[in-house]
Amino acid sequence: MHRTARSYSAAAAALASLLTCPLVAIVHADEAHTPPPATVVSLMTRDLANAPGKEAVMLTVEYPPGGASPAHRHDAEVFVYVLEGSLTMQVDGQPAVTLTAGQTFHEAPGDVHRLSANASRTQPVKFLVFMVKDKDKPVTLPVTP
Repeated sequence: MHRTARSYSAAAAALASLLTCPLVAIVHADEAHTPPPATVVSLMTRDLANAPGKEAVMLTVEYPPGGASPAHRHDAEVFVYVLEGSLTMQVDGQPAVTLTAGQTFHEAPGDVHRLSANASRTQPVKFLVFMVKDKDKPVTLPVTP
């Protein structure tokens, strides 16, 4: 298997495992439940020629209706672009925002991504994630509540 294909698989597996962890009562306070799992598709991982030790990762994430991920962080510059649906995002110290198709969101390397959830209980949301990270760091790291 080509090195890039392995990188895709490792990045997708790491993010998928985090995004499918249970989230309790953050998204919908009216009921405690485990959100449906996200679908993560790794699109590309590339070494950055002008930044030794850094790589760019691009993937799509789709949350089904009511879907969300638990609190996490990336140790990366993360850029999100909403492709379809509506997405509620929040990092510690900032208010939650709800984004729709065509809107963007940014996470800095030290941010704790407290909330990432589909804002709809009836429609899916799909978004593009582009990140620049250290090659030796995982794509996503869990955080404790």
